[in-house]
Amino acid sequence: MNSWLIIILVFLLITSIGILLLFYWDIKNMTNQLEQIIGHFGTNELVRTNTHSKIMIRFITKINQLIQLFKQDQQQRQKREQTLKQEITNISHDLRTPLTSIKGFAELLSDSTLSDLEKQEYLTIIEKKIDSLTMMVDLFYELSQLDSLDDQLHLEEQCLNQIVIEAMLMFYDEFNKKQLTIQFNEAPVSSIEADQKATKRIVYNIIQNALRYAKSHLTIDLIEEDQYIQLSARNDSEQIDQIDPDRIFDRTYRFDRSRTDGQVGLGLHIVQQLVNKQGGKIEAKIDEGTFQIDIRFKKWS
Repeated sequence: MNSWLIIILVFLLITSIGILLLFYWDIKNMTNQLEQIIGHFGTNELVRTNTHSKIMIRFITKINQLIQLFKQDQQQRQKREQTLKQEITNISHDLRTPLTSIKGFAELLSDSTLSDLEKQEYLTIIEKKIDSLTMMVDLFYELSQLDSLDDQLHLEEQCLNQIVIEAMLMFYDEFNKKQLTIQFNEAPVSSIEADQKATKRIVYNIIQNALRYAKSHLTIDLIEEDQYIQLSARNDSEQIDQIDPDRIFDRTYRFDRSRTDGQVGLGLHIVQQLVNKQGGKIEAKIDEGTFQIDIRFKKWS
């Protein structure tokens, strides 16, 4: 009886040692795999195990999930860094262009042979460039405030008709200078639920975008839907073939990089962010040679 007990105990001991050795070699193998993955993190390799232990398989599964999450975070961080570099490049170009122009015309003003008329002309140009810089700085500031804007929005009853009319009157002189044909198909629509300041900025940026790129006309329609009031803005453009509607709201997107007027391309990105933060919808499309932006504001209830 004792001999059988000893045999059983020896068998259990050998089996236990065998299992422990298998675990040891499996853990050693997984450690080597982890070292390889860490050394070549750009690969898609994951940790593998030969054991059939449920506990070990669950452990490896969790390790692989951590590896995948870390890789995703690394890819996102690299993408953010690339985006930041592109933004810095864009900002540098956008600021350098008007500053260089201002410096050049300021140096010309020191020329004693200039007539009073020429000096006034140069001063007017400098003032326009300063206005452009001011608008640019305002856009950068608005962009920096977007993430913290949620707590500052006050969604109240707003009259979209009135906001559009006031905006178009504000830009009346600019429309005339560019000789744009403006049409606002005003229609009696319901009030919207929106923040007044944010909605004005949305409409202003849409109009400013048309002023920059429209060739001959801008048309704005207000359309009543079941749950939304839609604002549609349509304009033609000489660069219509260069526009990518799927990327038009990206922060770093510039469909015309040859422009040297010091204008920054953040306006439509800010529009998209403000629309989304108010529970609205926005999309851009090209239809029969016309660039169109549709914005849906939530109805006041």
